[in-house]
Amino acid sequence: MAPFIANSLGCLLLLFLASSSTFSDALTDLEVQYIAHRQLLTFDQSGKEVGDQTGGGGGLDPNLKFENPRLKNAYIALQAWKKGIYSDPFNFTANWVGPDVCKYSGVFCAPAQDGSKLNVVAGIDLNHQDIAGYLPQELGLLTDLALFHLNSNRFCGIIPMSFCNMSIMFEFDVSNNRLVGSFPQAVLCWKEAKFVDIRFNNFEGCIPPEIFTRPLDALFLNNNRFSCSIPPTLGRSTVSVVTMAFNNISGCIPHSIGAMPNVQEIMLAGNSLGGCFPSEIGNLRNVTVLDVSGSGFVGPIPSSFAQLKSVERLDISCNRMTGSIPEEICKLPALKNFTFASNFFTGVAPACNPQSRKDVVIDDGNNCLAGRPMQKPAKDCDPAVTKPVDCSKDVCTPAPVHSPPPPVQSPPPPAPVHSPPPPVLSPPPPAPVHSPPPPVQSPPPPAPVHSPPPPVHSPPPPVHSPPPPVHSPPPPPVQSPPPPVHSPPPPVVQKPPPKPEQSTPPPAKSSPPQPDVVLPPNLGYQYSSPPPPMFPGY
Repeated sequence: MAPFIANSLGCLLLLFLASSSTFSDALTDLEVQYIAHRQLLTFDQSGKEVGDQTGGGGGLDPNLKFENPRLKNAYIALQAWKKGIYSDPFNFTANWVGPDVCKYSGVFCAPAQDGSKLNVVAGIDLNHQDIAGYLPQELGLLTDLALFHLNSNRFCGIIPMSFCNMSIMFEFDVSNNRLVGSFPQAVLCWKEAKFVDIRFNNFEGCIPPEIFTRPLDALFLNNNRFSCSIPPTLGRSTVSVVTMAFNNISGCIPHSIGAMPNVQEIMLAGNSLGGCFPSEIGNLRNVTVLDVSGSGFVGPIPSSFAQLKSVERLDISCNRMTGSIPEEICKLPALKNFTFASNFFTGVAPACNPQSRKDVVIDDGNNCLAGRPMQKPAKDCDPAVTKPVDCSKDVCTPAPVHSPPPPVQSPPPPAPVHSPPPPVLSPPPPAPVHSPPPPVQSPPPPAPVHSPPPPVHSPPPPVHSPPPPVHSPPPPPVQSPPPPVHSPPPPVVQKPPPKPEQSTPPPAKSSPPQPDVVLPPNLGYQYSSPPPPMFPGY
């Protein structure tokens, strides 16, 4: 009975991980709201940063001497960032004083890439420092930044649009923080970026189709709150690794997936996907890891899966699939782990019997297989088995792509629950921002079904929203429960994280050479070395 229980618990764990998208609970929700509120106060009503954004250095001590204007801009940016840090338990930024920014902890300088040979700030690495704060708009003054590592800290708020100025960004990792808002649009500005890792945060809304048209090698989006469907531009992506697991993505896997030229690892587990698998998946001849578990897929396993000659780990567990497992899949030459537990399969080829291949781990539990141990009872199997899905018909309609909500400053619908409430101290003038709340008898419109409710720790709206007045209290918690306190954050590692065991480095042709930036040891682009996962494969 133990394997049956284990399979059931495994699917429950997938559901839990899908609904609990972040493991960082080192800040209370009130602290998250406060820090995000302070970030919002640094913007005027047009969404622009209040203060000097030109790098002119107004207000700087005239006695400070800088090697060149770019290092002066870097000083302005890093001092603004230091003011936005509210907790630095290891005193990592204690030496962020004085004009010699190249000696600041975690800041690395190198010759500029534009031929000027100026010494510039080329990299920042604050990984695993447990720092709490926000990202100020002035960081956009770091126009020579190619590497930005912020993994496993407690930064809150949004990623400012000024990051778009970092035109040679190559490796961007802000994973495992408390960042919010829609997909950071600044990422779409970068033409040189190869590695983008924003997992284990609280980003929400749709994944923009444009991200799959950028020349990336690795894209980590898992464990956020993304919704909508997977854009059909997925097939144009040059990535070798893409993870979208444990979000709230709905709809179907687009048929274009079979056109991905370089992909070796695809993780889509723990979403709200559905329908049948597109047969085009069989075109992914270089894929070594395919995990589509716990996502609501139906119908039989496509025969085209037998063409996945490089696949080492194949996980289709915890779905609602029916039919039989073809023998060709279980005889795939590179296969090491095949999990199809917790479905409604009624037949399995002899080669798929867990005892038939000692070199492959096969898990077939909690299905409807006659003669196999630890299967579902007949009463659970009958509804699915007697009404099989015909995948020759298009049984899945992709979820619509919804536009983001309008800025708060646009006129007058009642403020959404995530907007800062009108201040109780302000009289009722006609201006929309400070107008009194609508009459109690007029209920606000219901939240759209496609948008998950904002988390308890959601900060005020994105950069275009007007700031709440200084005297207004931080926004009250809303509906979402806080992340479970018993869930630990991803383990701390002091260098760009190790390669997952199942990963195989992508072909050299898919990884253009890193820009000629001289960085210290243990830094630099390693597309196949994500931070250590909370569970295997993520």
